[in-house]
Amino acid sequence: MAGKEASGTGNMKMAMNGALTIGTLDGANIEIREAVGAEHFFLFGLTAAEVRETRARGYRPRAVYEANAELARVVDLIASGGLASGDRELWPLVDQWLIACLLMADYASYVAAHEAVDRTWRTGRPGPTTPS
Repeated sequence: MAGKEASGTGNMKMAMNGALTIGTLDGANIEIREAVGAEHFFLFGLTAAEVRETRARGYRPRAVYEANAELARVVDLIASGGLASGDRELWPLVDQWLIACLLMADYASYVAAHEAVDRTWRTGRPGPTTPS
């Protein structure tokens, strides 16, 4: 989420090695995007200003979850322990996603960025770099 980006240094190392980088427009990612060119950086998610606006409007992550069947299946799989050998101890984390985190707001844009990376990897041609 923009305003909370913690992967800038890791993204810098990956960019220096030619990785197709996915990130929010925050912190070191801004510098990476400027250095490698927008066509080589796959932007997703809300901007820091949009994060503030979304919170001010009374963001409800559960409503996003309920409106997006794919997202609901992913969250439910994680909550069920389906990715952790049946361990349901992740439920408190998932519950926070549904109560307060802006993670749900960035989901569709994140998936679209991954699809653009996939297309670029397969074709060798850069794809769109703006959130959808």
